[in-house]
Amino acid sequence: MSNHPRQTVPLSAQQPIVGWRGRFFEDFAVGEVYRHPLGRTVLPTDNSWLTLLTQNTAALHFDAAYAARTKWGKPLVDSTFTLALVTGQSVADVSMNVMANLAWDHVRMPHPVFEGDTIYSQSEVLETRESASRQDVGIVKVRTIGFNQDGVVVMTFERTLLVYRRDRGPDMIFATPKWDEAALKAAGVSLPQDPA
Repeated sequence: MSNHPRQTVPLSAQQPIVGWRGRFFEDFAVGEVYRHPLGRTVLPTDNSWLTLLTQNTAALHFDAAYAARTKWGKPLVDSTFTLALVTGQSVADVSMNVMANLAWDHVRMPHPVFEGDTIYSQSEVLETRESASRQDVGIVKVRTIGFNQDGVVVMTFERTLLVYRRDRGPDMIFATPKWDEAALKAAGVSLPQDPA
């Protein structure tokens, strides 16, 4: 930590730019493939916690001594964790503006996931159609795949969801920072000067 006093600079008068809000129904096109931006390494803690939370008593997921005597030689990651992780990775591109999930279909796990694997994912738009009963949403169907650091596909599924049309869903809430004296001092900034 430096003991030198910081020079105070004025805050920008520019309004913040709102970040990515996700796709609305009108933004999906059949055949598009979205490579989801974040990978995630599965930790032993993830596997243990999920089995405890869900009361999954399969020793293959949490007992390393038992798992060492199986075909795999080490703990397998609970497949419902992989399903949740791959679904979560897809949210930024597929379902940030979801009204509801309608179905997960054809969930398949062609290869196991192990503690220490890093999972990545992508989704392909299979179908878009109007909702017959709701004017504020459309129906989108995607195929999502999860794969590990070596490119091995570890999960595939199709998901059907209701997605809001642009400007038809609930508004996002954006709080505005309130700069009091303590916050200004801590950040080393001052309020912008009124040009008038």
